[in-house]
Amino acid sequence: MSDTSSKQAPRGSASVLLYIALGLFAIGLLAVFAIFGVHLCSDADPGLWLYLLAMCAPLGFLLAIVFALWSGRRSR
Repeated sequence: MSDTSSKQAPRGSASVLLYIALGLFAIGLLAVFAIFGVHLCSDADPGLWLYLLAMCAPLGFLLAIVFALWSGRRSR
């Protein structure tokens, strides 16, 4: 009886990385929409915190690419 489960690394942490990446990307997109919404609804400038939250979108995209590369590799 062969034990193949001990040769493969657990992928549970990889799915957590995907959820974090999707969450950060969604937060970033919502911040971008909020920036445009503030410009449309009022004459005020959006706060700095909205611009900083908008930087979550590229960070989430980068983490999603890392997840895709990490989950797609073959074990030897």
